[in-house]
Amino acid sequence: MKKTVTFGEIMLRLATPGFSRFVQSDTFDATYGGGEANVAVALAGYGFDSHFVTRLPAHEIGQAAVNAVRKYGVKTDYIVRGGDRVGIYFLESGASQRASKVIYDRAASAVTEMRPNMVDWDAVFDGADWFHWTGITPALGKNAQDCLMAACIAARKADVTISCDLNFRKKLWTEKQAQDVMNPLMEHVDVCVANEEDIQKSLGFQAGETNVESAELDEEGYSELAKSIKKEYDFSTVAITLRESFSASRNGWSAMLHDSGDCIEPVRSTRYDIQIVDRVGGGDSFASGLICGLLTLENSRDALEFAVAASCLKHTITGDFNLVSRDEVLKLMEGGGSGRVER
Repeated sequence: MKKTVTFGEIMLRLATPGFSRFVQSDTFDATYGGGEANVAVALAGYGFDSHFVTRLPAHEIGQAAVNAVRKYGVKTDYIVRGGDRVGIYFLESGASQRASKVIYDRAASAVTEMRPNMVDWDAVFDGADWFHWTGITPALGKNAQDCLMAACIAARKADVTISCDLNFRKKLWTEKQAQDVMNPLMEHVDVCVANEEDIQKSLGFQAGETNVESAELDEEGYSELAKSIKKEYDFSTVAITLRESFSASRNGWSAMLHDSGDCIEPVRSTRYDIQIVDRVGGGDSFASGLICGLLTLENSRDALEFAVAASCLKHTITGDFNLVSRDEVLKLMEGGGSGRVER
């Protein structure tokens, strides 16, 4: 069983019931989620020895966050306990032409006060095969950046493959701040996952003439973008998700992959037309699917198809976590997307 590690923040998610608005709601549905935690849960579901590293308070809400990933099989041995608060995000789910909205309440959360020496990073990566992080983590401040750098150095020393989902969040930092921090971190990354906005705002590369909001994709522009960043940062693999946003309820979903092996020229995946139940965690489900595919399937083309199918299924599941099995993803890859009842 291959060992995977992720490091980042897990938050309390407070979502309005159904499609109600913030100003309508007097109750919220409470669950937990966050980029790297979402990836850890998905990988555990695919059968990996999945470990999640973070810092959480020792009180009951912190324990509830630990339990949220532990119940799905994620190993929590390296979670540091301390600090006063769990970060929160509020979610209002959009529908049709009304977009979803997220409001953060995560300042001074426990992970933002975490120091590199609170974790034995060499022990974390002992026997590990893969380390994944997202651009959300360094956006949390200097302490998180220092911890991430320590993790990357330890992972590299242990000859662990490192992946990053760029995940630019404009509510956490500016484009300049992101580029100043993210560009140096790229030297520690083997597999880069992103969409066109992430690449533009986190790394400063422009993605052709694409206009996602009008559901128009410049495929040639994406192809050149994948080639450019692979060459610039010497990535082994670049995967770019391609979302066509027809509305908050319906998206076209596919991806492109470029590597030095099976996909020496960028290749496009199968495209899915998705009726969305919950798109939060969609990118994380793609990243975890790609990791699973690259570690277990015969070639990178199949890994790309696995990742896109996995993230297609995630869009049908409420909550941050992609609670699907490897067999369910493989079935969709093989054409089992009719939605008929299984008896």
